Parts: sequence; C-alpha cells; structure tokens
Amino acid sequence: MSTIENGVSTDPLARHAETAQKRLEELRRWSEQIPHFVIPPTADATQRLSGVAAISPEFIELTNVALARNRALVRVDGAPPDRIRDLMAYAIAYTPVVSELEAITQFLHHSITAARNEAGTEALTTYALAQRLAKLPATAHLMPHVADMRRALGRTRKASPEVLAQRAVARAAKAAAKVAKRASRAALPPAEPEPTAQEP
Repeated sequence: MSTIENGVSTDPLARHAETAQKRLEELRRWSEQIPHFVIPPTADATQRLSGVAAISPEFIELTNVALARNRALVRVDGAPPDRIRDLMAYAIAYTPVVSELEAITQFLHHSITAARNEAGTEALTTYALAQRLAKLPATAHLMPHVADMRRALGRTRKASPEVLAQRAVARAAKAAAKVAKRASRAALPPAEPEPTAQEP
C-alpha cells in the first residue's frame, strides 16, 4: 500500500517510475540538441548507409580539394566543401558519444539484471526457509504462504529458450533411438527353431 509522505511517494515502483520518467525526458531533450539527429525511417536504414559511410576521411578531403579548385566539378545540387567538412567533423566528434551511450546501455541492462537477481535471491531464500518452517508444528501456519509461493514460482520461472531447445533435442534423440531400435528388431531374421532330439 503506497502512501505520500512530505510530497514523496513511499511506493518503490512509483518512486523509481518517477525518476525513470525524468531521465527519459532528459534524454529526449538531449537528443533535440544534437545536430544532424535523424531517426531512421526503416529498420535497415543504417545498414544501407553504412557502405558509403565507411569511405575514408582522406578520400573525402581529396574530393573537397578537387571541388574547390575545379569549377567543372561543382554541381548545382551538390554540397560545398565547407558543408562536407562540417558533416565529417560532426561524425568524428560524436562517435565517442555513441560508444559512451552503448556502454551506459550495457551497464544499465546489467544493473537491472543485478537488481532482479538480488530480489530473486532474497525471495528464493525466504521461500526455502518458509518450506522448512512450515513442516514444524510451531510454524505450520506458513503452509498456505508456501503453497502460494510455489504456485507463483511455477508461473514466473519459465524455462529459457536454450533450455527448451536442449529439451527438444533430447526428446528428438530419444525418439530417434526408439525408432532405430525398432528398425533393428524388424531387420533381424526370424529365429530358427532349435533342433529336437530324434528318437532312435
């Protein structure tokens, strides 16, 4: 049950949701301040641009020099050398920002996983303790709580895709072994009857 004390919510979810929302708003304002900030129109837009974007700065500067010295190379719809140099300076200057943001994203993902792990470890420890105490007469009243925990644990602890894949492979291997065993039995020639003793 959440309450408000001195204008601050005591509900952990509400408190963290509020601070997370502030960080999101800061990120949105921050992105608005970055020049040449473009949202990709399709999922593969960046990949499509990456080939030409990998052209060396030396090559680009050589074309700038040639463009500045030869009017025949000037196009009506082309960018002037100053514009091209500004784009390259922007790309060079903001590349470390991308690396830092990727690191922060990785660290934040780890922080979230670590928080879930710590909370889950505490919960599992409490569950194990409750299971033991519920077997004692003095603390048998914990049995309903243990049953509730067991049901909730079964609902939330789903097998990972890797575990499911391993189980599927194991089932397939077991089924293949059964089929091979049946096939080998079917391929065996019928057993010849044992010779009976002839009467003299």
